[in-house]
Amino acid sequence: MPTPRHHLNRQRRRRALADHPAGASRADAPVGLLPEPEPRPAPDAGPAPASEREPRTHAGAAAPARASTRRWPSPLVVLCVLTLLLGGFAGWAHHRAGGLREDPARGNTALTDIARTSEIKGQTAAAVAALFSYDHADTSPFERAGKTLLTGKAVAQHKTLFSGVLARAAEQKTVITTTVTDSAVERIDGDRARVLVYADQSSVSTAGTGKAKADDQGVYAGAMFALDVVRRDGRWLVENIDTFGR
Repeated sequence: MPTPRHHLNRQRRRRALADHPAGASRADAPVGLLPEPEPRPAPDAGPAPASEREPRTHAGAAAPARASTRRWPSPLVVLCVLTLLLGGFAGWAHHRAGGLREDPARGNTALTDIARTSEIKGQTAAAVAALFSYDHADTSPFERAGKTLLTGKAVAQHKTLFSGVLARAAEQKTVITTTVTDSAVERIDGDRARVLVYADQSSVSTAGTGKAKADDQGVYAGAMFALDVVRRDGRWLVENIDTFGR
């Protein structure tokens, strides 16, 4: 049978339960609680995405980041473009070089073969002096030049040029002197060449006596013509005389 003391303790417990309801959780207690452990990353998960690692920035700071992500052409694309350009240039250059080789004018060695150019100019100057100079007192050099320095149609051309002079040479006692002042080799094609000649020419008549002879000072003139020459047995012979229609 319960005693008064037991009855008093039971009343105290009931009063205590009434002050602290049973639905209160022990988690509300301020003591005896441990913090929850931080979640560990899963194994082999790799580094966290950059969007999670980088701190968030305000809207104004996002513009430079977007500008720095401009995409440039890949090296392979640049290489392909350069290959196409160089290939096109190489094709054009090959075509141009072939055209130059096929052009007959490109066989001209007048500017590259200095020794032969000098040889042609020297022999042509000597041939002009002999072919276009005449002395009525001694015609043998003139006649010899016509036989040894001319070939082809130049033989008839030379006779035509001097036909009028020779007809009056004995009567007027004519002396003609021709000197080359300059020349230029226009073209050399193997054993053929074309030479542009500049020359001074004087013609004096020694006929007459007294004052008439003293007053005859002669005729002086400059001449320009072209000669086509051909190499035969080591010598350059004149095969065509071009006076440019005069």
